[in-house]
Amino acid sequence: MTYCVAIRLAQGLVFASDTRTNAGVDHVATFRKMRVFEKPGQARMVLLSSGNLATSQSVASLLELSCRHHEPARNLLQVASLYDAAAMVGATLREVVARDADPASSIDFSSHFLLGGQVEGEAMRLFHIYPQGNFIEASRDTPYFQIGEAKYGKPILDRVLDYDTPLAQAIQCALISLDSTMRSNLSVGAPIDLVWLRPDDAAPLAPVRLAEKDPYFSVLRQAWSKGLREVFATLPAPHWPL
Repeated sequence: MTYCVAIRLAQGLVFASDTRTNAGVDHVATFRKMRVFEKPGQARMVLLSSGNLATSQSVASLLELSCRHHEPARNLLQVASLYDAAAMVGATLREVVARDADPASSIDFSSHFLLGGQVEGEAMRLFHIYPQGNFIEASRDTPYFQIGEAKYGKPILDRVLDYDTPLAQAIQCALISLDSTMRSNLSVGAPIDLVWLRPDDAAPLAPVRLAEKDPYFSVLRQAWSKGLREVFATLPAPHWPL
């Protein structure tokens, strides 16, 4: 399984993803679900994926090859807007599924993608691309998207996040969301890939990989668990006879 979250804020974008992939209890592996595309001064993008691993890897590989060989048909770094980039990812996804999927098979070839970043001349944007290739854009009212095993990490996002949340707090929130998911679902696991973007920042993107026992991640998880227990202990007792 997979869990990825992407957040769009006034101060920038935050992306986080786990790396665990499993095909049964006896076959667990680690695969990167975050891809970075950037051309200094022109475009910076992050792509997260969930779903069928073969499909998502094929889509990402085709996009990376097109950027490397400067092929205009699928070159994310030559688009005029991030909307065009989302449409390109959707078209590539449809192409891969049409090529590989067997209508007679029971295998699910679908994948979801989160694509966010900034193209020169426009503001930062974030899109959720569905298995059918269509997509929606994050807004002030809906500042984050999740794909994969989303339900366990959603409550903290709903309680804490809004468009004006500071970038540092959003990073904490994304990591706690992942920790909550990892605690409730063994198919989601470390290492965690994390990256953030500030508007109009020309610095190269520098994703961070956090291991299970990363010092900061460990402190954050422990502080969150301790805080929950302490708050729970202060809640008023039921007034009904017990």
